[in-house]
Amino acid sequence: MIQIEASPEEIYDIELEHSLLEANAKIAKDNRAKLDRHGITAIDFMGAIGSGKTTLITRLVEKLKDRIGVAVFNGDATTSTDGDPIAAMGVPIVQIATINGCHLDANACAKIDLDKVGLIFIENIGNLICPAEFPLGSKARVVVVSVTEGPYMVRKHPHMFLGAQLVVINKIELAETMEVSVEKLIEDVHKLKPDLRVIPTSCKTGAGLDDVAMAILAV
Repeated sequence: MIQIEASPEEIYDIELEHSLLEANAKIAKDNRAKLDRHGITAIDFMGAIGSGKTTLITRLVEKLKDRIGVAVFNGDATTSTDGDPIAAMGVPIVQIATINGCHLDANACAKIDLDKVGLIFIENIGNLICPAEFPLGSKARVVVVSVTEGPYMVRKHPHMFLGAQLVVINKIELAETMEVSVEKLIEDVHKLKPDLRVIPTSCKTGAGLDDVAMAILAV
């Protein structure tokens, strides 16, 4: 234990980030071990607000729920709006109200009956910075970016992509309208991590969704 004594007129700022990250990493490791014992694959979806994470997960649930037991953890600042349509499909969902938090932490992964689940989708909070530092114990991390976010999203957030196993470039039906090159976004990803798989998708037309589902089942 480190004791710090301050005189009445002194104020100390104590940086807790390192110990918080260590504590989260330990819980994440325990989560992963527990999921592995139950034969469960957890997939962490990360992306900015508006990238289409919720719709993508909803479409994947529709495709996979009759093939494998699926559950969803949905992180939202205050509401259950994103999770309600998934719950309506009869899929177990854990709603996590993060209030002012900018990420989920590994404690979020210990709230479900694991005996009835083979696949867990975790919708992380809408943020491309904080979630990169807080692993949850998932087997793979998917970064979702939308062409509506502009042409520089990959270059602006390299750390997020370096820790991912799959990148989804979403809303490709709007690429021409937004004057954003999907090919250039893919090129930016591969400059960071040459072997990282990138799948362009459109939840509106269905393009690429089967490829994402197959990639997840192959994890």
